[in-house]
Amino acid sequence: MNNTLTEENIKKLREELEYRMTVKRAEIAKEKLVAAAHGDRSENAEYKEACANYRENDNRIQYLLTMISTATVIDDESINKSVLGINSKAKIKFVEDDEEAIITLVTTMDLDPENMLISIESDLGKALSGKKAHDIVEVNAPGENYTVEILEIL
Repeated sequence: MNNTLTEENIKKLREELEYRMTVKRAEIAKEKLVAAAHGDRSENAEYKEACANYRENDNRIQYLLTMISTATVIDDESINKSVLGINSKAKIKFVEDDEEAIITLVTTMDLDPENMLISIESDLGKALSGKKAHDIVEVNAPGENYTVEILEIL
């Protein structure tokens, strides 16, 4: 796992990590304690659910630690605005369909395909990353390849 993230993404991950390691863990520990007081743990649904919540929270903590420790952090200020990269906006044309769209390349944390916020690590994002206005790129997507022309960088 080696995602490209911004300082803002890292800040959000660290905030969630802090919350899960302190507040959330304490809440779950209290749930387990209350559930355990209800008697036989082998048939205690509340206790089993609290244990499952504990494991789920710990798994998320491990995921967050991995994301933070393996991320490539980019500086928004030092980005070359003449080429496409993180937080770049561009008007593109899907050549085969002759359809135009305005897309923004974002980190995996900020992606929202319905609003044309495209992950820099997606097939389209990888093909566009580092390209300039008027470049034509081939996108190698699962099951199909297609061509995209970068009309302008906005």
